[in-house]
Amino acid sequence: MKVRRVFVEKRAGFDVRARRLQSDLADFLGRQYPELAGLAGLRVLDRYDAGGLNDAQFEKAVQAVFSEPQCDDIYLGETVPGIGAEDICFAIEYLPGQYNQRADFAEQCTELVTGVRPVIRCAAVYVLCPGIIPVSGAALESVKRYLINPVDSREAAASVPPALEENEIIPGDVPVLTGFIAANDSELEETAQKYGLAMSLEDIRYCREWFSSINRDPTLAELRVLDTYWSDHCRHTTFNTILEKIEIEKGSSTALRNALAIYESARNEFYGEEAGKKNRSLWDMATIGAKVLRKRGLAGDVDVSKEINACTVKVEAEFNDGTTEPWLILFKNETHNHPTEIEPFGGAATCLGGAIRDPLSGRAFVHQAMRITGGGDPRANLGETLPGKLPQIKIAREAAAGYSSYGNQIGLSTGQVAEFYHKGFLAKRMELGAVIAAVPEAWVRREEPSPGDLVILVGGRTGRDGIRGAGGGR
Repeated sequence: MKVRRVFVEKRAGFDVRARRLQSDLADFLGRQYPELAGLAGLRVLDRYDAGGLNDAQFEKAVQAVFSEPQCDDIYLGETVPGIGAEDICFAIEYLPGQYNQRADFAEQCTELVTGVRPVIRCAAVYVLCPGIIPVSGAALESVKRYLINPVDSREAAASVPPALEENEIIPGDVPVLTGFIAANDSELEETAQKYGLAMSLEDIRYCREWFSSINRDPTLAELRVLDTYWSDHCRHTTFNTILEKIEIEKGSSTALRNALAIYESARNEFYGEEAGKKNRSLWDMATIGAKVLRKRGLAGDVDVSKEINACTVKVEAEFNDGTTEPWLILFKNETHNHPTEIEPFGGAATCLGGAIRDPLSGRAFVHQAMRITGGGDPRANLGETLPGKLPQIKIAREAAAGYSSYGNQIGLSTGQVAEFYHKGFLAKRMELGAVIAAVPEAWVRREEPSPGDLVILVGGRTGRDGIRGAGGGR
């Protein structure tokens, strides 16, 4: 399969992306590297490699899919034209298996205009045009660190690949962690470090004791599943942390003390004699109010369901003709703090997606969304970025792009957006999305699974960052 390549670059006046990046490099890296503040120019091109198309089909795709002829310059060939002797050129692409929306959409659109489904790979090409001061190696590396998130991207080769098909990797047998149940604490820590596990020593000790009770060593897959589902993102470890002692600093507001008193009163009312045995936690604080209302019989309009992970309230919808009809209003919020911290675009996109998922599975139409986020100062010098973290400006911008991308694709508007900048969000970003939905109650039919029911997995490939888009249905 012949691979054809094209570069697409916005013309002057339309090159907003390139001009903004040049400004960013001058602002955030130029203080440390003056040569970046004095760049004579910066170019950004999109590179498309296409396989499975003949010359005519490729030309049609170039004009109708890869470019906007009225505002783009198009360059056919293997190398970027117009590169000066002192210019520095490099490309960035997604890691193999990482979902690339641009490539996926390009394949779909090309199939629509040509009738042939090609294989397309994309990369972003950057050209630094030095000014009076040549760009040093250290400055270039800082630019690449700013642009490349190693979680999802890498520097791309300049040459045209001979083929675009990814070689399917056949995994070997899942290894058994021989000796795990007999390992001491030091050996357990070595195991966690070797496999990049996030669980604490206490967690991995618990695993050791449990597998010891059934007298066998775990497989690596079992330990990784536990490591994933015991993460703060999945298990809400922070929210469920036991609060053994709660103290309010002297001089704190009376409102804070009153709130704690109300919480203690609510616990005593709901748990009764068992209150002393129930652990205090942020999760308990967040849910105790609703529990008390239900116990008092004041929440009869709350729809209780085992399958819908969204707050559902029964209402009487009123229409212009004076008639009414029983409806369900569904509210759901989703936090993707850690995912957005390490992969801003996808983390924020799936934050909104996760909020949409639950009322949608409740047969409801999602009408409106809200986004609340928290981050460190995006104006900070790049050198102030914490080790192992992405720059705050990169997280803020890419998270906003990811959230809006998902909402735009599903046709959901966001009426409220609030972003708070505070040093408390420097170590981990806050990313919260919330939605509201509604559906006529008569449209909803709920059942519970029974032995013998079939489970069907449907979906498409989503890459190494997903589970092949699988969703369950009966």
